[in-house]
Amino acid sequence: MKAFLFPGQGSQYSGMGNDFAAYEEAKEFYKRAEEVLGFDIVSTMNGDDETLKITENAQPAIFLTSYIAYKEMLKKGIEPDIAAGHSLGEYTAFAAAGVYDFDTGLYIVRKRGEFISHALEPGKGTMAAIIGLPFHEVENAISDIENVWPANYNDPTQIVISGLKEAVHQAMEVLKEKGARKVVELKVSGPFHTPLIEKAAEKMEKLLSQIKFHKPKFPIVLNVTARESTDPEEMKRYLIEQIVGPVRWLQSIERMKELGVEQYFEVGPKTVLKGLGRKNGIKVIHFGEVIKVD
Repeated sequence: MKAFLFPGQGSQYSGMGNDFAAYEEAKEFYKRAEEVLGFDIVSTMNGDDETLKITENAQPAIFLTSYIAYKEMLKKGIEPDIAAGHSLGEYTAFAAAGVYDFDTGLYIVRKRGEFISHALEPGKGTMAAIIGLPFHEVENAISDIENVWPANYNDPTQIVISGLKEAVHQAMEVLKEKGARKVVELKVSGPFHTPLIEKAAEKMEKLLSQIKFHKPKFPIVLNVTARESTDPEEMKRYLIEQIVGPVRWLQSIERMKELGVEQYFEVGPKTVLKGLGRKNGIKVIHFGEVIKVD
């Protein structure tokens, strides 16, 4: 079995528009992206990092390039039996599986970025990676601190916490005292995957109520449940819940192992998921290692 893994926010980088222009599928999808979004996203992808990392820019940029990578893999004759996406990447996985088309997916992720950006005043929230402590120790340590939650279960040694800035900073100090090997505040624009951005989930629910989800061509292992699904309504429900709930990436990888997945491909920019794969005991092949361009 083959699994396609689609990356999330943080995989964007300045110059990605030029880099992905080398792929044959890029021209068509760049044109369609400009039509859907109403602005030249490729120029943003090639511009300064600060503008690109803004949530409503980063999300469509990653979705666009990941979808191009997916189409290139298909042309190479490599198709997935199952897929998963890390946070934003779940939206790309849904598009690849035909739950909705490319144009719809791009529109959704742009709106998702806007909803998240406007859900809480900029600068009030933050996230931090905690490395070197078991999950249960992190959960116990932050359980008495208000306004901070587990956000990403990335690998056996890394969990990301998220919440109001003061609360996250307090939790960081507590976790250092508990023996965390490394505690790093992330360069993000808000407290992703927490109840603090419930307004974004409410707006997403309203938006998705107007969009028909189709049965996927292959199962998707969902972030919220770490279980595969082919039920369109279930997938829609958990896609909304994912905005305020944690990403269970480690558990999703473990589930794919149980299902007999033997080959894993990271389909999108950068190699974040390849790195997590090593820590999760799997070999992840980046699509760029398969698709060679002149």
